[in-house]
Amino acid sequence: MRTLGSSSSSAKPARAGFSMFRISGPGLMVLVTAFVVAVIFAANQNDVVGWVVAVIAAFWLALALFVVFSIQRAAKKAGAKLSEAQSAFHTATGRAPVQASADHGGTRVVYERTEADEVRDLKLDHSFKIVQVQIRVVEEERAKGAAANQDTINRALETIEITATNARDMIKSSGGSGEPVTGTIID
Repeated sequence: MRTLGSSSSSAKPARAGFSMFRISGPGLMVLVTAFVVAVIFAANQNDVVGWVVAVIAAFWLALALFVVFSIQRAAKKAGAKLSEAQSAFHTATGRAPVQASADHGGTRVVYERTEADEVRDLKLDHSFKIVQVQIRVVEEERAKGAAANQDTINRALETIEITATNARDMIKSSGGSGEPVTGTIID
């Protein structure tokens, strides 16, 4: 499971101005070149057809510039709306609003999972499986009634206690102090 804002992606955030130029650059360069060639030929030959071609090329150039700048403006507005929605979400869930930073394209990495986190989660999963198995042992022995082996039940309960203690010691607080998690559980 990955969290939002994870930097595990190999894609680097692009700067807004450069990425729009990269997307629209070749097309605009073709239109600018066509316009310049049309104006040069029209001026050299001084005929009506050349000037009509120059006007048509200028119209296409203006249309392309309008589209590019409209898309840039819409992308900025969409980014602002997304930031506003994220802030509203964080406020509603009781977290601090996220400040957009220029170096991460509006995404801030809060916590990056490490290999140690993965190992700890695997150990915790194993601990929970041990507890489930021991609970099944206790239930099977209790189902036997008077013929139940009290030593088996006691060993299973002792194993549950040891496993639960070890698992709680593996859970660390988010402050990085190394202390076990403390707090109030709300049901």
